Amino acid sequence: MSNISLTSASNLGNSSDVAPSQGVTDAEVAAVRDFNRFYTNVIGLLREGLLDTPYSLTEARIIFELARADQTEAGQLRRWLDIDAGYLSRVLTRFEADGIVSRSRSEQDGRRQVIGLTTTGRAVFAKLDELSASQIRALLGGLPAGRRAGLLAAMTRIREALDGTARHSALVLRAPVPGELGWVVQRNASLYTAEYGWDESYEALVARIVADYAARADRKREAAWIAEVDGQPAGCVFCMRKTDEVAQLRLLLVEPQARGMGIGERLVAECIAFARRSDAVDQ
Repeated sequence: MSNISLTSASNLGNSSDVAPSQGVTDAEVAAVRDFNRFYTNVIGLLREGLLDTPYSLTEARIIFELARADQTEAGQLRRWLDIDAGYLSRVLTRFEADGIVSRSRSEQDGRRQVIGLTTTGRAVFAKLDELSASQIRALLGGLPAGRRAGLLAAMTRIREALDGTARHSALVLRAPVPGELGWVVQRNASLYTAEYGWDESYEALVARIVADYAARADRKREAAWIAEVDGQPAGCVFCMRKTDEVAQLRLLLVEPQARGMGIGERLVAECIAFARRSDAVDQ
């Protein structure tokens, strides 16, 4: 129920509130505005009601924020949403008339107003939350795994750039996409040569393992995973059939810049879990 928007309506009335442009070009401004228009259309924010409900985007956000706690002070709600006090009061008055919220005076400070969702309000929130999650699930479901991971990583980078706060890197474990089996061979050969001095015979071994995996296509008993960090491959592992009863973990690799994030542990755990599931299916 949120939107990526780089322009706050509350800042439009006073040009003195706008930070210096610092060399921002007209083309850069146009690119951001074009993206805002594109994304608002993608998730239907220009429709009369958000997600075909009676509520606008602002009203839905108010309901969402109220659902975060049993009770919230009006001043805190206003700060969370950066919303005009008069407009917020009018929305809450309507919500109270509709039985969505209840308002009372704070027990600690009678000057402060406390707001909470009623049982009806929580049912409205649950419906809005379900509709929003279904919309985004459908949007992401239309993308291949690699593009979906890249999108999520790009969203993380946008947030980091705008609020200046570094976040944990986005880690995704997924199956290789076309072209990445070659990446597995190249990175194994390069890293093991650089770190251990191994020669081209190891590259030949890796190439044979990868070729066997691709040729056999035994996806019931063999699998491969790429660890992706912020949209880029950062590690891999293969679970290969050695015999009908024994699986073999092969080609475990984590890029140097991605070490210390628990990627190797995650890859090994995924490989072992797959081997156990395959064994259970065979039995």
